[in-house]
Amino acid sequence: MTTRPTGGAAAVLALAIALGALSACGSGDGGGGSGAAPAANDGRGPITFATGKDLTQTTQKLVDTWNAAHPDEKARIIELPEDGDQVRQQLVQNAQIKSDAYDVVRLDAVWTAEFAARRWVMPLPQDTMDTGTFVPAALQTGMYRGKLYGAPWLTGTGILYYRTDLLSAAGIDKPPATWAELREACGKVEKTSEGKGVDCYAGQFSKYEGLTVNYSEAVQSAGGQVFDASGRPQVTTPQAKEGLRFLVDGFKQGTIPAKGVTLKEEESRRAFQEGKLVFHRNWAYVYAMAAAKDGSSKVNGKFDVSPLPGKDGPGSGTLGGNNLSVSAFSKHQASARDFIAHIVGLEVEREYGKVQSFPLSRAALYDDAEMIKLYPYLPVMKKSLENARPRPVVVRYSEVSTAIQEQVSAAISGAKSIDQAAADLQTALGPLAD
Repeated sequence: MTTRPTGGAAAVLALAIALGALSACGSGDGGGGSGAAPAANDGRGPITFATGKDLTQTTQKLVDTWNAAHPDEKARIIELPEDGDQVRQQLVQNAQIKSDAYDVVRLDAVWTAEFAARRWVMPLPQDTMDTGTFVPAALQTGMYRGKLYGAPWLTGTGILYYRTDLLSAAGIDKPPATWAELREACGKVEKTSEGKGVDCYAGQFSKYEGLTVNYSEAVQSAGGQVFDASGRPQVTTPQAKEGLRFLVDGFKQGTIPAKGVTLKEEESRRAFQEGKLVFHRNWAYVYAMAAAKDGSSKVNGKFDVSPLPGKDGPGSGTLGGNNLSVSAFSKHQASARDFIAHIVGLEVEREYGKVQSFPLSRAALYDDAEMIKLYPYLPVMKKSLENARPRPVVVRYSEVSTAIQEQVSAAISGAKSIDQAAADLQTALGPLAD
């Protein structure tokens, strides 16, 4: 997240790289832009669009369409680095000096709260965005304290990739809905000749943002939550500990291979694509690459996808994606708002969806027969998005993520017990809550 999408696997990989923001959230510094934002400037004129490097030129085509219809308000892409940390750093620096160099900014979903709280981006009029037609979970990533600051554009959540051929060889006719079923399935596959030497399960467990995502999903899939609705950490509840236990026991019992602690998105994707995993948690971009018919994938025609499993039933994924916002320092905010409304409009998203496979924000696309033919994973993604949750909506998100990585890594490695790691994480998260 089988027909190979238009644009090919290379385009999908490029988008995955551009979405490196999913794996990078910077420091919670509050300097420079923490004061009152300037009054809304509803001027019109040429605008700039600050976004990750447009490796596939698909974003440029969207801009070209806008420019053809708005000759006096043409948009120009400003390409930022591929690395998500560097993207955020440039956006923060630009905001701290109150520069008007950027009019529209593309934010990782987890940056939205920080940029809104620091008054670096402006609220968006919900009536002109037709917010009722967004995927509800995606819409929530653009909200901060009841206002829309980021229009959802790209979205998605973790899904489970599984080997249909190996499950069939083991006499299993459906993917696991629970963690126990996943472990049981791996045990059966291991006893088959086809399953010899194939590891059971892997996600993203290296000490980086992906570990925060996988931990959050485990906690949610056990019925817990990292932060409650009031923004207070809840990582010492029995449910949250059960989520952490799934990861710790996974390594201890061999469900997750020892090398899992080194895996990020691409490393784990390659392991699955090379036929080394029965089950694999990742984003939607993997689908097209695993289904490639050019010889690059050993599992083409031998896999499918399902929602993530949980403790007692289907689990809960963590939302990823990018939102589009208007810089508070733009001199042409009216044009910037209209440009965003154009990019996230249903028909524009529909056409954009035909040339790249990352899930988009309009709900209707998940029931569109033409889109499903291009991307068979969409019904599973739709179901998964219904249960997905955003990462913690806190201003100091980077510090939150770092604290999670430190304590979860300590528990996985055995340096700390589950109870101790949970207690230490609760203590670390307390001062970071809004």
